[in-house]
Amino acid sequence: MNDDAMDLRSRNKQATREAIGHAALRLAIEQGPNGLALVRVHDIATAAGVSPRTYNNYFSSREEAICAFQADQSRRVGKALRARPAGEALEEAVIAAVVELYTDPEPDRAGLAMIMSTPALEGEALKAFSMAEEPLAEAIAERTAGDPRTDLFPAVTAAAVAGAIRVAGRHWLQPGVTGSFAGVLRSALSCVFAAGRGGGRKE
Repeated sequence: MNDDAMDLRSRNKQATREAIGHAALRLAIEQGPNGLALVRVHDIATAAGVSPRTYNNYFSSREEAICAFQADQSRRVGKALRARPAGEALEEAVIAAVVELYTDPEPDRAGLAMIMSTPALEGEALKAFSMAEEPLAEAIAERTAGDPRTDLFPAVTAAAVAGAIRVAGRHWLQPGVTGSFAGVLRSALSCVFAAGRGGGRKE
């Protein structure tokens, strides 16, 4: 199989994965507050235009399907940082890469609220966001010429960034918060680097 054929196959698989994930989340939202318990695999597969067997080839649970978009974003975060200009300061590069990745498109507020308010989904989302840590730590280590095996900075910074993404999501859903998710996320990420500079809140 040549490279073009492999690339097309990879894109088709990703498109199927995304279709199943979007269908699962949409059906859960439509069912209301307890929507997760009411959604069946057959319904998700039908809505996505695939067979239940195909669904099972991609996902092992409804929770995994619903949070697939977040997981896929997290897997791409290292690549997003590597795409930033080499001369850009680490803080600027990380914030720009993460904000662009997680806000293009802007998260669906109803979908994020469903995920954050359902314990089983929130746990799956935590796992999804945590997937960003290793690829981001590797990209930070490359950018800072550090050794991830001996230097704590890349891993600690990556974990803090993943935590900031989750905190930003929860804050954005609070009543009265009307700004864009991009703005909230940028503020949350700025706190990570402010703390690293000793700019955290003083007692």
